[in-house]
Amino acid sequence: MSDAPGPTAPGTAGAAAPVVEVRRSRRRRRTVTAYRDGATVVVLVPASMSRAEEQRHVDALVARLLAREARARARGGDDELMTRAKELLRQHLVPQVGRVLPPTRVTWVGNQRRRWGSCTPTDRTIRLSDRLRPMPAWVRDYVLLHELVHLVEPGHTPRFHALLAAYADADRARGYLEGYADAARLEIGPEPDDGPDDGPDDEPDDGPEERGPGR
Repeated sequence: MSDAPGPTAPGTAGAAAPVVEVRRSRRRRRTVTAYRDGATVVVLVPASMSRAEEQRHVDALVARLLAREARARARGGDDELMTRAKELLRQHLVPQVGRVLPPTRVTWVGNQRRRWGSCTPTDRTIRLSDRLRPMPAWVRDYVLLHELVHLVEPGHTPRFHALLAAYADADRARGYLEGYADAARLEIGPEPDDGPDDGPDDEPDDGPEERGPGR
């Protein structure tokens, strides 16, 4: 089900309003959530919710999501991401392995829908999914550090996991990302009598060349 574009949040004036898609779920009883899927904002609501109550929640959640995205954009772009990468190298990797060459480029990208981050060790470039922008800083740091560790250890070897374990919030961040991905798969997947209902496919595991956070 698709609704008209939602409201414009403070600080987003002039930006194109997103398409809002409302998906009703029999699994949901009370909670209502919204997330970004490309150019669309998907809102998950209980199947039993009235249309009037649905509209009220949709307007509020979309406005809140757009405001959060605006704040995330204001926090900085690729230059700030590179600065943070160098800080994480200095704090977590240099004490363990000594001198580490920094990445040649760290960028936000909008085309990574199945992974949170990726690294190409051969040219030392790192890309983070822009879906991470509104997430807590300790989650973004975990994904960025995960990719930085691949500059030292390309594979998911015991040494890789030992280096990454130096990040105090590693388990907490993995749980956050896995919870996000599981909720997306479980709550908007196929349901009895509903037919297929596709949602985002957040895969924490890696491909063989470009690597992203995994278990």
